[in-house]
Amino acid sequence: MTVPRPTTSYPGPGTASPGAGAPGGPSRYRWAVLTAATFTQAASGFFVQGIGAMGVHLREALSLSAAQLGLLLSAAQLVPLIGLLVAGEFLDRYDERWVVGAGACVVAASLGVGGLAPGYPALLVVLLLVGAGYSTVQPGGSKAVASWFSASQRGLAMGIRQAGLPLGGVLAAAALPALAAASGWRATLVAGALVAALGAAAFMTFYHRPPGSLPSPPVLSPGLSPGLSPGLPSGPPPGPPPGSLSPHPSPGAQPLASAAPAPRGAQSPAFPASRSRPRSSGPGSRAAARLRLLSEPSMVKILLSGTSLVSVHSGIGVLTVLHLHETAHVTAGTAAFVLVAVQGAGVAGRVLLAAWSDRARKGRYFCVLTCLAAVIAGMAALMSPAGHSPVTASLLFVWLGFFGIGWYGPWVAHLTESAPAGRTGFALGSAMAVNQVAVILAPPVLGLLKDVSHSFVPAWGLLTLMAAAALALTAHDTRCI
Repeated sequence: MTVPRPTTSYPGPGTASPGAGAPGGPSRYRWAVLTAATFTQAASGFFVQGIGAMGVHLREALSLSAAQLGLLLSAAQLVPLIGLLVAGEFLDRYDERWVVGAGACVVAASLGVGGLAPGYPALLVVLLLVGAGYSTVQPGGSKAVASWFSASQRGLAMGIRQAGLPLGGVLAAAALPALAAASGWRATLVAGALVAALGAAAFMTFYHRPPGSLPSPPVLSPGLSPGLSPGLPSGPPPGPPPGSLSPHPSPGAQPLASAAPAPRGAQSPAFPASRSRPRSSGPGSRAAARLRLLSEPSMVKILLSGTSLVSVHSGIGVLTVLHLHETAHVTAGTAAFVLVAVQGAGVAGRVLLAAWSDRARKGRYFCVLTCLAAVIAGMAALMSPAGHSPVTASLLFVWLGFFGIGWYGPWVAHLTESAPAGRTGFALGSAMAVNQVAVILAPPVLGLLKDVSHSFVPAWGLLTLMAAAALALTAHDTRCI
């Protein structure tokens, strides 16, 4: 038994949904959706993004080493290692409004309870729960924005939306250290809970799917529709309906899998449907499909750049204030102010670099390569005597903020466009889960290197080597993803 084929295509990253920027469509409301998704991203990550800015206060109040401080960031990222995989499956089945909204509510509730945490171990448990809720916000917001914007503007839209994370960091770095100094570190968790609750309310109030999109497809029984994602009918996937916009991949991007013949000279799909979609809805087949997706050469290159740059982002978050305070000899308050500027540069980077990727002749991945090169140069300068100068070190961190945080806009936009049709959540969840390994390991490893060596040079050196390796292994073909 098969499910009748729908007459309306399900909007994905490769197809502009009706009204998603189409002439005469409800183009204005997509900006409301983008605003809500960006605010929810900023609100959900508000407290965790402020941990680095509160580094000096937390170390003194809880008697922490640099490694233990880094472990706080890792605790918030541990559950998403699995949670992103689960969230990706949920997002392919259920409305983003409720998946993302529920996750943000979990963040708010966890932080609210965390206001009663007696010490460091309890704070670690609270951050584990926060990470569980945040697992849905990152891929869910990306999928929501991608469904509303055509490819010609998706890079800019993704950049604005992904700027929510460093934007939350800007606000957290400006507010939380002062709040911690005045009322104690527990008060910062209560503030984080209130902000996260506002983010949940905003997304559930303002988000809905684009006009003309289908409800979440039903999940079929195991064995039905072999070779297709769960919930889609057997046979070739339906093409776009008459009058719908055709896909517009960015320059250098691989087109999505499609039932229609590829135009002459078109490149092959980045993730072929036959190799990236589960053959049934059983757990074993889904795991096998995920492994096939991750083993694609183009996906491997996405992950190499992603894991190296997300490690740089983690290093900036956990070590910037400590480096400025201990190496450049600036006060804790001044160091936190510099981190505000660094996060602000990251906000600008995510928007501007993503907008550039919309027009880059060599494709979005060329923008990611540029970020890798810029990060290598900045880290090298930071390890030189220039890193001991308060002014020079501060400027170098702002440089690293722009490229070491801003890279995510073009990276996630290209990943979204390259995902198999109807499996955007699956691809986003898989890639982000692999990145999550680096997010978990980087903060405590970098902190431990600092504790053991009593210097920041080994930590910055490790990040430089990772970025250089990713650049060397992926720069030979800017059309690879």
